[in-house]
Amino acid sequence: MKKLMLTILLLPVLSFSQEMNNEKLQEIYTSVSDSIQGNKGAWQFFIKEVQLVSFTDTNHNRMRIISPIADSNTLDDALIKAALVANFHTALDVKYAVSDGVLWAVFIHPLKELSEHQVRDALSQVYHANINFGTTFASTSLSFPWLGEEVKESKETIRLKKNKI
Repeated sequence: MKKLMLTILLLPVLSFSQEMNNEKLQEIYTSVSDSIQGNKGAWQFFIKEVQLVSFTDTNHNRMRIISPIADSNTLDDALIKAALVANFHTALDVKYAVSDGVLWAVFIHPLKELSEHQVRDALSQVYHANINFGTTFASTSLSFPWLGEEVKESKETIRLKKNKI
């Protein structure tokens, strides 16, 4: 009986869901940007001189926020490797990716399931991933702990592991 009462009391809260759409995105982007161009479903805007672009596909319930960082052909192997490591540890909800010869900071998510708070957080993370590329590679002040250079397997350890497989 207690479970039934709890379910009845929580039902209105549980059934409320945020349905993000292009109109709400436009309001959010306009409120945080220095300037904005485009129309519903495709925007280009600037936050503190950093360019961001957002696209939605309402038919497939997808959206993305991206920010160009550099010509990918100018990046050396060390920077590319550092970006891949950052994707695992410090980029969090944003990832570094290459497309059409450009290195991007990228946030991709189902559209309808997003809350306003998540969109604002995504904008902050894309912005910070862009400006922190080449230094901390961080999208927030948070990072997952890792052992990095302190834990290097010797060639002998790798050889032994391969032989066991």
